[in-house]
Amino acid sequence: MVDQEDREHVGRGVVRDGAEKIKGVFSTQAVAKVGTGTTQRRTIQKTYWSGEEKEDGTIAVQPLNRNYVPSGPKRTLDRDEFLTKFNPEPEFYMSTVYPAIRQMDEAVVRGEKHRERGAAYSAEFEFKRATDIDEENVRANFGLGLTYLDRGDQVRANDIFERIVGLEAAFEEEHKHLFNDFGINMRKNKMYEQALQYYLRAENLVEDDEHLFHNIARCYYEKGDVEGCKKYLRKSLQVNPALKESRMFWAFLKSEGHVNKDDGSPAGDSGESRAAKSKERSPAANGKAGSGNGKTSAPVSLKMD
Repeated sequence: MVDQEDREHVGRGVVRDGAEKIKGVFSTQAVAKVGTGTTQRRTIQKTYWSGEEKEDGTIAVQPLNRNYVPSGPKRTLDRDEFLTKFNPEPEFYMSTVYPAIRQMDEAVVRGEKHRERGAAYSAEFEFKRATDIDEENVRANFGLGLTYLDRGDQVRANDIFERIVGLEAAFEEEHKHLFNDFGINMRKNKMYEQALQYYLRAENLVEDDEHLFHNIARCYYEKGDVEGCKKYLRKSLQVNPALKESRMFWAFLKSEGHVNKDDGSPAGDSGESRAAKSKERSPAANGKAGSGNGKTSAPVSLKMD
């Protein structure tokens, strides 16, 4: 949500002396020719952008959509180019952009509260209100997808999955808990192919992450691909040999006869025999591999560093 500090900051426009970072709504203008021959005329087209200075001094700009909220791909400009081409629009932000962003954010918050208390249809209504303002809003799309998964509506959930998997912003650090919930719920709904495609997309966007590799291994196991499962368990344990869930998962595979002498031992496999002797339950029956208590455990939380 947009807070008072953001409103005041944008109201001041662009700060050019380096005292504060650039942040706000800006515009660019371009001249376009309309018509042909003697009826041809020139018009000025104005485009609005959200802009924010990054730590390295470059400026990330993102266009505003038809509802005047930031949406779509971002691009980066150096400071001099930005200050030459972009003009601050603090009044337009206060009169038009801020109210639209606030309306969208409030709908998302209401949707999340409805979903938390199990009011799926009310949640769906609010999340759709938010996506009507910005079709690419990450929180609204995750919320809508999770709502459909809660209801077991795989057809609509798959439509949202197709949208989310194309959004790079969906895999950023700030959305890691939503990302994880969505992947876990897809797997629970037996949408194994989609969950695997989703996680493999994340693998291309994040650094080595042991929890991500563990969840990919889970998907391969659910699909019946033991070799794929072992491959990603090894990767998980190579990144973090102490990850309990992956160590226990490997021990389970070994106790079930899926690991032979040619497989060797993954990194950090010491103590595996004790876990194997405990005959942990199948990871397919639990929220975590080898919880062994007959109840669904909390999902492994991903680190999106």
